[in-house]
Amino acid sequence: MFDPRLLRAFVSIYEAGSFTLAAEHLHMTQSTISQQLARLEESVGKSLIDRNARPLQLTSSGEYLISYARRILALQQEAQMILSDPSGTIPIRIGLPEDIMNSDMALALSAFSKQHRTVRLDVTAGLSRDLMERYRNAQLDIVIVKETAASSDHYACFPEEMAWFESIDHGGDWSDPLPLVTFPQGGLYRDEMFERIERERLHGYIAFTSNSLASVLVGVETGLGLSLLPVATTKGHRVREYLPLGKAQAMTVAIYAWDKDGLIFDLLTQMTNVLSNRFKISQLK
Repeated sequence: MFDPRLLRAFVSIYEAGSFTLAAEHLHMTQSTISQQLARLEESVGKSLIDRNARPLQLTSSGEYLISYARRILALQQEAQMILSDPSGTIPIRIGLPEDIMNSDMALALSAFSKQHRTVRLDVTAGLSRDLMERYRNAQLDIVIVKETAASSDHYACFPEEMAWFESIDHGGDWSDPLPLVTFPQGGLYRDEMFERIERERLHGYIAFTSNSLASVLVGVETGLGLSLLPVATTKGHRVREYLPLGKAQAMTVAIYAWDKDGLIFDLLTQMTNVLSNRFKISQLK
């Protein structure tokens, strides 16, 4: 293992062309820098500088070592810069549903990261029940989930308009049992779908399942079946409300956080503003 101090003395002597100038550059005495070079030569068992040459010249062993010495010193400096950089030293773990991670939310998170370089955001999209379980187990610091009703420890919550949808191009009369396009077991919408069908004394079967909201929307668009979805997520898709099943009950979108001070409060405020604007616009429509 090479001592970086000895390598720095070796490189400085070669680049300065004299022990005196190298010592001045490193703010040490000439005897000290001479001793450091001697210790390096002793450790490698080779002479590295031809002391009789004017200006000083590298020996053949010195020529081999000089490039490695420079690379080692450059890597050391790079490592010191990285370790001294406070960027990303404060992790904040966030969980939210896929459709909540829209461009507005992404821009808010990006702006927060740029404003607070010490923060490293770790954002996960997933199903609300999975995210809430991780939050309760302290695996997430902030979570946005969809629920039938928010728990008492929520930071803020908003109603989300829901409706049944079918394909515009491939919809029509659906016979019993009804084909359903939905999320996997444990998904909030899936349970609500079956409960509603049972209340209507109908039957349903799973025609298509996906973890992805985009894939679920494609399934509805192409006529694979019906689905219960947030109205705001269907804009721009070839789907329409399926009225025979009646009006769907609104869901609750709630945001939770373990801490509500300092940087967390700033982030909570920005995320809540995005949700507020989203659902305010949705209600106006």
